[in-house]
Amino acid sequence: MKRHLIGIGGVGMSALATAMVRLGDEVTGADRTLGTPNIRFLESLGVRCFPDDGSGIDAATDEVVVSTAIEDSNPGLAKAKELGIPVAHRAKALARTLSPYRLVAVVGTCGKSTVTAMLGHVLAECGLDPFCVNGANVPGWEGAVRCGRGAYAVAEVDESDKSLVAFSPYAAVVTNASADHYSKEEMDEVFDAFVKDAPGPVIDGRRTDFGLVDCSLPGRHNRQNAALALAMAKAFGCDEAKARAALMSFRGVERRLQRHTPAGSVPAVYDDYAHNPEKLRAMWTTLAEAHPRGICVVWRPHGYAPLRKMMDALAEMFNATVRPCDRLLLLPVYDAGGTTDRSVNSDALLAKLAPGVAEPVADLDAAYGWMSGHRGGYEAFATCGARDPGLPVLAARLAAAL
Repeated sequence: MKRHLIGIGGVGMSALATAMVRLGDEVTGADRTLGTPNIRFLESLGVRCFPDDGSGIDAATDEVVVSTAIEDSNPGLAKAKELGIPVAHRAKALARTLSPYRLVAVVGTCGKSTVTAMLGHVLAECGLDPFCVNGANVPGWEGAVRCGRGAYAVAEVDESDKSLVAFSPYAAVVTNASADHYSKEEMDEVFDAFVKDAPGPVIDGRRTDFGLVDCSLPGRHNRQNAALALAMAKAFGCDEAKARAALMSFRGVERRLQRHTPAGSVPAVYDDYAHNPEKLRAMWTTLAEAHPRGICVVWRPHGYAPLRKMMDALAEMFNATVRPCDRLLLLPVYDAGGTTDRSVNSDALLAKLAPGVAEPVADLDAAYGWMSGHRGGYEAFATCGARDPGLPVLAARLAAAL
C-alpha cells in the first residue's frame, strides 16, 4: 500500500510514518516546512517528502492520512477528493498499523509520552521486546518509534480530539484526567469508555494512588509516571527488580525537562513541552526545587483557542508558582496558519499576571537577547511550549552561549 501523510513533519505523523515503513508500507508525505530533523530522518528511510501543495499525491496513492489539525481547505485533501482517494484519520491509520500486536495504550491528560517511553524501555529490559510508537522522540529509538519484535505494542494515544475511539486496546494505562481540551468530567467519561472493554490489565492513575517510584528523571510527577509504568510491567509478569533497575537506566524523552547543558554547570538550560497549567506547574516546581536561586522560563502558548480556554487557569497557576527570584518571558501565540480566531493573544494573559511575574518578548531572538543579557541573574533557563519547533533550537543556542 502507498500511503501519503499530510503534516508528516510533526512528531505524531512522523512516528506513524516510521512505523508504517518499518512494517512494510510505502510512504510519502507533505509538510509546510521541509528540512527539519524529523523530515531528514524520514528521508533517510526512503520516504519522499513534498511541499504541502498536493504535489505528492497521484493516482498511485492508495490512501491519504491526516490529523485533526489539517483543515478542509488543505490542497492535499482537495487533490485526494479530485482523484477519489480515501482519506483516513491518523488515529485510525495507527490503530490499523499496530493491529498485529496486543496493544498497550497509554492515555491521559498529562504524562503520556513519558509513561509510554518508560514502559517501552522497561518491557524491553525485561525481555518482552515491544514495538513502541510515542508522541515524542526518545533517545536510542528511531525518533519516536522502537521497532521491537515481541507480541506487544505500546503506543501513546491522543485524547485531544477524541480520536482514541479508533483503538481497541488489549491493555491500557490512564495517567490522569484534568481539564485541558475538555472538562475533567468529560475526559473521565471518555477514558472510562475507552478502557471498559480492554481484556488485559488497566492501570488507572485517576482511580488508584500507585505511590512514587524512583527513576532517572527529576520531579515528583516523574516518580508518579514511573509508578504507573512499574505497575503495568508487574501486571505483565516482569521481574520487579529488573523493572525498577530499568527505570533507573531510562534516558528520558526529548523535550521533557531535557537538559541541554552538562550536569553541574551553572546556569543550566532546559527545554520542555509544557503547555497547559498542570504541566507548566509540574515543570516549574521541579526546576525551582533543583535551582532555588531562581529560574527564567520563556513560554509560548501553542494556540489561540487553548489560550482563550485556559486563560484564567494559567494566570492563577503562574501567579501562585513563579517566585520573586524567577521570571517568565511570554512570547506571542504560536500561529500555525489557518482560519482560527486570533482575537486573543498573550497580552491578555500578561494583563492578568501580578507585577513582576512576567514580561513580554516579541520573538525568539528577543528572548535570546534578554536571557543572554541576564545570564548572571538566574541559576537556570528553560524554554517551553508545544508546537513551535524554534523552542528547542533556542534552548540549544542558549546552552552554547551560556
